[in-house]
Amino acid sequence: MTNTTERTSLSTRPSDDDRRPGELNFRELLRWIWRQVTSMRTALILLLLLALAAVPGSIIPQEGVDSLKTSNWQADHPKLTPIYDRLGLFSVYDSPWFSAIYLLLMLSLVGCILPRLWHYWRGFRAQPPAAPRNLTRLPDHASYVVEGEAAAVLERAEAVLRRRRYRVSVGPDAVSAERGYLREAGNLVFHLAVVVVLVGFAMGGLLGYKGGVILLVGDSYGFSNTPDQYDDFNPGSLFDADRMEPFTFSIDDFSWDIYTDGPRAGMSRNFASRLTYRDSLDGPEKTYDLKVNHPLSIGSTEVFLIGHGYAPVITVRDGTGKKAYSLPTVFLPTDQTLQSIGVVKAPFASPTQIGLEGEFYPTVAFSKQTGSYFSTLSKPADPMISMLVYTGDLGMSDGAPQSVYALDKTKTTMLKKKNGAPFRIDLRPGETVTLPDGLGSVTFDRLEEWNKIQISQTPGKFLALGGVVLALIGLLGSLFIRPRRVWVRARREGDGTLVEVAALDRSGGGDVAAVVDDLVKALQQQPEEKQ
Repeated sequence: MTNTTERTSLSTRPSDDDRRPGELNFRELLRWIWRQVTSMRTALILLLLLALAAVPGSIIPQEGVDSLKTSNWQADHPKLTPIYDRLGLFSVYDSPWFSAIYLLLMLSLVGCILPRLWHYWRGFRAQPPAAPRNLTRLPDHASYVVEGEAAAVLERAEAVLRRRRYRVSVGPDAVSAERGYLREAGNLVFHLAVVVVLVGFAMGGLLGYKGGVILLVGDSYGFSNTPDQYDDFNPGSLFDADRMEPFTFSIDDFSWDIYTDGPRAGMSRNFASRLTYRDSLDGPEKTYDLKVNHPLSIGSTEVFLIGHGYAPVITVRDGTGKKAYSLPTVFLPTDQTLQSIGVVKAPFASPTQIGLEGEFYPTVAFSKQTGSYFSTLSKPADPMISMLVYTGDLGMSDGAPQSVYALDKTKTTMLKKKNGAPFRIDLRPGETVTLPDGLGSVTFDRLEEWNKIQISQTPGKFLALGGVVLALIGLLGSLFIRPRRVWVRARREGDGTLVEVAALDRSGGGDVAAVVDDLVKALQQQPEEKQ
């Protein structure tokens, strides 16, 4: 009766933890979330999500890459533009959702890697495990009987294994040895290198910058490395403008040619820009031939040649005969023949503002089938510009920023002929067209060239490169080094000593029977070698 009462009182005693089975407290919930985030399965899922999230960035025009193409796409898709803009699809890699996936992936990888570093470090420093109780149960083993003491046999086994670069541990009745432990070092180096690569990329993204500028060939003003000189400038979150190299350069000459035969006939090649630069404000002038994939390095900054095109010099005179516009106008290529599009804005023309929009053809030809012009070569054998004329308010008076490569036509009127057809001006170098109604004239003076230059500073690039090299070395070590364990046990039985030898290949699939046979022969021959 007493035992029953005690058992009942214990079962009805109130518990200090009144949670339901499976319910987690706050600390346990955080631990569970951390384990889920840092699991390898989560890392793979996040990697797949990052790849899928990058797809819109390669399909939809990005503002940071090509603002003109983006604005044209938005004009062609007025219904989709507000939705895409709200989702951040015009700047995918700067959007909060893409950054969230990237940061979660970084956290997951670091959480996966750091515990494994400790695991591999312990494995690298661990001593060979003790010999199993029954060595004859291993797939590859051998045994024999010799005269002499067991201690002498174990001493010979230790010497033989050390000469063969095994890590040896001597027990009371057996010798344990391991070879290929550098495989653990390879795993350690590989996982550590992944962290180094992540840190290198993070340094480049946070502390560095990348920008682009279009420069005219032969322009004496050139370029100074300050943020306001760039056409587009993308600094990192922790970028410091004081760390920019104070260099200047100008493009003296630009040369290139085209393939004349073969499957690539007509395509451009051998681009080279002749630069004159100073690597400091008071430094001497130097020259450099800037080529594709051969950047100019100034300190920690690299200067790349990434594009080229034409800039027709166009002069617009208004109705009073004054120059309302007279500048080299950059036209942006649309295909490999450098057929290009561009605009001219003359907001100070009188009696009305004048805008021109059209195409430039380096070597013009006319298609009777389509009734339009096209370019046959990228070299300017017969250059021509063909442009439409717009008059009215160009939208520049309100001070709102505008792209120099797009014309705001919302408050303008296209100039037309008496029959209602668009008034199009077709000009070759040196030609002038007079605009109707006393609006003025347009002249194609000459043709110049421009280069697209990319300038970047990536502080962690060498750290990331070193991490990649270390990762390859570690991966090769973990793949090709075969870890093996060998045990030799000796014990007295009757008038002799029973010696048991066994080996195990930890990587699987390795043939260690030959290792056992060779070790047995070495142990048996050892006494003769000492004599």
